[in-house]
Amino acid sequence: MKRKIYDNLLNWKQNHIKMPYMLMGARQTGKTYILTEFCKNEFQNYLYLNLENRETIREVFEQTLVPEEIIQNIEAILNVNIEVENTILFLDEIQVSERAIHSLKYFAESEKNYKIVCAGSLLGVKINRFKSSFPVGKVWMDYLYPLDFEEFLMAIGENKLLTLIAQSYQEMKPMLEPTHQKALKLYYEYLCIGGMPSVVNNYLQNEKQINKVEDEILNMIVLSYLADMAKYTQNTESIKNNKIYQSIPAQLGKENKKFKYSLVEPSARSREYETSLEWLISSNMVIKCNNIKVPQSPLKAYQDDSFKVYLSDIGLLRVLANLSKNEIILNKNMLYKGVMAENYVAQILYSKNKELYYWQVSNQYEVDFVINLEGDIIPIEVKASDNVTSKSLNQYIKRYQPKYAIRISTKNFGFENQIKSIPLYASHLIGGNKCKD
Repeated sequence: MKRKIYDNLLNWKQNHIKMPYMLMGARQTGKTYILTEFCKNEFQNYLYLNLENRETIREVFEQTLVPEEIIQNIEAILNVNIEVENTILFLDEIQVSERAIHSLKYFAESEKNYKIVCAGSLLGVKINRFKSSFPVGKVWMDYLYPLDFEEFLMAIGENKLLTLIAQSYQEMKPMLEPTHQKALKLYYEYLCIGGMPSVVNNYLQNEKQINKVEDEILNMIVLSYLADMAKYTQNTESIKNNKIYQSIPAQLGKENKKFKYSLVEPSARSREYETSLEWLISSNMVIKCNNIKVPQSPLKAYQDDSFKVYLSDIGLLRVLANLSKNEIILNKNMLYKGVMAENYVAQILYSKNKELYYWQVSNQYEVDFVINLEGDIIPIEVKASDNVTSKSLNQYIKRYQPKYAIRISTKNFGFENQIKSIPLYASHLIGGNKCKD
């Protein structure tokens, strides 16, 4: 399964970057798979070490941080020969060993040309709670997210459709109606299954018959996330993490999607739950979108205390909300379909910008997203249908007169009255195809 992040890995190799490469991201996004493929395809030899189930290897890092000693002891324990110039070392689940993470600094500084890649499901949490000195500037950090819609189309062999979508986006020229409808149909199917590789594979194994895709796979991923909360946090924090995560479908279902701790628990207060929310954000399980009162650069300087929270994968949101596939495919639930569309766009924009913002004024006007595109602050409105009436976007344009605005909906491509109409299936093209941090 092709992933766009593979180009980042090739760039790391081809530019002979000495820093170890660290791939972060939520569980089940395909980190182990893509790094294994890279190691097998691009290097003469590779050695895979899962630190979660290799206690003796973890102990090596506890005893020494000297790269030469680490390699010598790994060779002795495994009875292997590691040729530094021709071998890449893959340290998986590195979050279980703080000393192994710390050792990356010394591998980067060594005169020898060590080649190391590493991955972990909760590295963001680990880094934020690092007790010793994290090797800042000594590690090439990157992020892997669920497949976006572009990667989904690549995975199912729809490259010609992708080409036409890209052409129409560049020219702001409508797609032919049959092609437009096909792209929308696949977008709805993507809403149902999301971008977790195991679910996309199940879709392919079932010959792209959406109703045969097993929701149990998505439910098991949710359970694995909840298990991580229990495994890597204390009991009281785990309960809070769980409650926040489970509340997100209800948070997004409100007319005003501002996150409210009272929806987590009636008596909840922010000071009691904000640490748990930060844990979920750091783990890449959820995405935070901050409100701004004034859309000026830098956006971060104008945010306030209000925010929205989305799930990291649209398929997980569907099963967590207990929404059936038919409700999406047959347009039976247009109200929550708007929530799904907004979360879908949030995933895409976050993977490129790492920070999300929206604009809201006194509960009267709200624009779903505001982003910085090549120095211009651009408002983005998301609609789940072709009904594109929006007093909020019109009010934003009247107040701030942006260079242009973007409306994402089921309507075809177009550009009128300084508003770019972009179909939902082309959202991945906004701001280019960046996947590097």
